[in-house]
Amino acid sequence: MADKIHISVRSLVEHVYNSGSIDARFRTQSTLADGTRIHQKIQKTYRDGDQKEVFLKTEIAYDGLTFIIDGRCDGLLFHDGNVTIDEIKSITMPLDQMTGEGFPVHWAQANVYAYIYAKDHALPEISVQLTYVHIETEAKQYFNKKYTFSELELFVFNVVEGYAPYAKLQREHRNKRNESCKALAFPFETYRAGQRKLAGGVYKSIIDGKNLFAKAPTGIGKTISTLFPAVKAMGEGQLNRMFYLTAKTITRTTAEEAFSKMRSCGLHLNAVTITAKDKVCFKEETKCQKDYCEFADGYYDRINDAVLDILTNETAMTREVIESYARKYTVCPFEFSLDLAYTVDAIICDYNYIFDPRVSLKRLFEVQKKASILLVDEAHNLVDRGREMFSASLHKETFLQLKKDFKGVNKVIFEAASKLNASFISIKKIYGKNNEFILTHLDESFLEQLRQFIKDTEQCLRTDASQNLLEAYFMVNNFLKIVELLDEHYVIYGEKNKNDVIVKLFCIDPSKLLKQMGKGYSTKVYFSATLSPLPYYQDILGGEKEDYLLSIPSPFSKEQVDVFIKPLSTRFRDRERTKSPIVSIMQALTKKRPGNYLIFFPSYQYLLSVYEQFKEVNKETRTLIQTTGMSEAEREEFIAAFKPEQNETLLGFAVLGGIFSEGVDLIGDRLNGVVVVGVGLPQLCFERDLIKDHFNHQGKNGYDYAYVYPGMNKVLQAGGRLIRSETDHGTIVLVDDRFLQEQYQMLLPQEWKQFTLI
Repeated sequence: MADKIHISVRSLVEHVYNSGSIDARFRTQSTLADGTRIHQKIQKTYRDGDQKEVFLKTEIAYDGLTFIIDGRCDGLLFHDGNVTIDEIKSITMPLDQMTGEGFPVHWAQANVYAYIYAKDHALPEISVQLTYVHIETEAKQYFNKKYTFSELELFVFNVVEGYAPYAKLQREHRNKRNESCKALAFPFETYRAGQRKLAGGVYKSIIDGKNLFAKAPTGIGKTISTLFPAVKAMGEGQLNRMFYLTAKTITRTTAEEAFSKMRSCGLHLNAVTITAKDKVCFKEETKCQKDYCEFADGYYDRINDAVLDILTNETAMTREVIESYARKYTVCPFEFSLDLAYTVDAIICDYNYIFDPRVSLKRLFEVQKKASILLVDEAHNLVDRGREMFSASLHKETFLQLKKDFKGVNKVIFEAASKLNASFISIKKIYGKNNEFILTHLDESFLEQLRQFIKDTEQCLRTDASQNLLEAYFMVNNFLKIVELLDEHYVIYGEKNKNDVIVKLFCIDPSKLLKQMGKGYSTKVYFSATLSPLPYYQDILGGEKEDYLLSIPSPFSKEQVDVFIKPLSTRFRDRERTKSPIVSIMQALTKKRPGNYLIFFPSYQYLLSVYEQFKEVNKETRTLIQTTGMSEAEREEFIAAFKPEQNETLLGFAVLGGIFSEGVDLIGDRLNGVVVVGVGLPQLCFERDLIKDHFNHQGKNGYDYAYVYPGMNKVLQAGGRLIRSETDHGTIVLVDDRFLQEQYQMLLPQEWKQFTLI
C-alpha cells in the first residue's frame, strides 16, 4: 500500500515555486488583516450563484506515494456557461510595477484548484483568474487564462514530481525514525534515582494528553529523562515533533548532547537548534536586504536544495552545521534554521519561538501542534520572561527626538511626533507629584494619535530609511498590539525619569497569555529543580486543575552536604553593621574547609562592599569577582578558574540570580562550597508592589508571589550548583535570620533541613 502524504495546495506550490530574496526592509505590519479585509471585499462583489472559500481535495498517486492535496480556493465564478477559479492576492507593490502576468507561484496555486475542480466535475476546460488588489489604494488588476483539463493534469503532475524527492526523503526518514524510536533502550546502563519516575511521569502525561509540572532535583539528568520518553512516544505514533525550550545557551548544549547520546545508541532522529538572528548573522550589520546581504539575495531560489542536502546528510543540525551548509548554499543561517524547524523531528530553541506573539513559529498548523510536545526546561524562568513578552512601553523622549529629527524635513512626521510628545507632557502634568503613577485607562485620543502615527510613518518609511523612525514605528506597533490584550491581568502605569515620561502596559499575571500561546499542543511539560512550590508555578504559568504535578526527592544523600545557617540580618538597613560578621564567616569557613567556593550576594553593590572589606584582611586569598556586562570569554575564564584538587582556596564573588547562579556545572572538587547571603528577595520596587497588590486582591499571598517565591528560587538555584553527582560533597552556608522563619523553612529542600546553626 502506498504511503499517504497530506499537504495543502499552498504549501505544495510554495515548495516547488520558491524564488526571490529575503528583504526585511520596511513592511506594513497590518498585511494579514488587510489581506482578509480585501478578500472579503472582493468576494462581496461576486454575483448570485458564485461561491467563495470552496474546499477542494484530490488524491494523486506518484512513485509509490499517494499525495492527498487540499485547500480552499477564494472564488468559484459561473458566467456564460464558463467556470472560473478566482485567486485573490493583496499586494503592497504598486500595480504599474508588476511585470508580466502575475507571479508563477500564484498561477500555480490557482491552477491546482482548477485541476481539482475540473477533475471532480469532468470539465474538458476551465478558466483561471488572478485578482491583484493594492492594499492601500484598493486598485485592481485582473489576469485571465483558459486551460484544457489535459494541460492542467500535466501541470499538476509536474508540480507533484517537483515535490516528490522531498516527500520521499521525509517518508523514508520517518519510517527509519519510528523504527529506531521503538528499538531505543535507555541510553545509560541504569537509571539514576528519580530518573525513572520523571521519565514515567512525562510518558504518562503524553499518553493521557495532560500537562505536567515537575520539580526534579539537580543532578538526576532532567534532559534525558524528558527527551527519552518523548522519543519512545514518537515511535508509537503518539507524537510527531518535540520542542525543547530553554532560556539559556548552556541548556541548549545539554539537549544537543542528550540527542547525540541517543543517536550513539541507534536513534535516527533529526533536530535543529535555532540560534538568535543577531548571533548567527554572517554580516557586520544584521540588515536583511538583498542589496546589502548576499545570503538574503536570491535566498528562496537556493533554499530547497540546501534543505534537501542537509536533511539527506545530517541529523544533528547544530549552529555549526547550519552555518556550514548556509555558507555552502549562500543562504541566511537564521532563516535556514526556521525553515528547517518546520521539517524536523525536534527543535531546540528559546521560549520566544512558542510563547512570544511577536516571534512565534507562525507557520505551525493546528494539526501539527496536536502532534507536538513542549518540554519547557528551567520553567521557573518563564514567569518573568512571560511578563516581559506580554508587556510594552513607550517613552516621551522617543517622540521628542523624532520631533527634532524631522523639523523642517517632513511636516507630517514632525506634527505626529509633536502631538504625541504633547500628550506625554499632559500626562506628566496630571500626575506631576508622583514619580510612579497608575493610569486607570488610556485615553482614546492618545490611542488615536498612536494609530495615526503608524499610518503616517508607514508612508514615510517607504522612502526614508531613518533608523530612529523605524524603531519608533515597531515600538508603537507593539504597544498597540498589547493594548488589544489589556484585561484584569494588566496594570497601566506611568513613570517619570528626569525629563522622560514612560507609559507601560505591564502584564502582572502572564498565566492567561502563556496558556493561550501554548494552546493546541499535545502535551506541555514544565520542569525545573526549583519549581517550588508547585501550585504557585501551576497557577502563574497557566496550568489547569487536571494537570499532573510531580515532585521528585533528591537522589543525593543528606551526608553529601553540610548545611549551616547563620542568623544575621542582611536587610538593607543592617548591611553595614553585619558586613564584618559575614567576612568572619568566610574566613572561618575557608580556614577549616579550604577549597573552591562561590559566594552569592543579592546585589552588586552589596557584593562590592563585602568584597572590599574581605580583601583588606585577606590579601593572600585568591578571589574572582563577577563584573557587570561580562563577555562570553570572561565568563568562561571565571568558570575555568575552578579547577579540581587545587592546593589554595579560591573564592568567586557572584550575584544571586545572575549568570553564575544557574546552569553552571562544577562537578567534583571543582566546587567545595556555596555561601548564599540573603533570601534573594527582589528589590522593593513599584512593579513588584503592583504584583503583590494584584495577587492580594485575588485572595492569594501577594507578598509570596511578588517577593518570597522568586527570591527563594534564586537561593535554591545558587545552592544547586554544589552537588551535581553521586560522588560530590560540599558545604552550604545560608546567611540570613529569615531562613529560620517557617515560610522560608517550608521552601528549603528536604536535604537542607538538617542544618547546623552557626
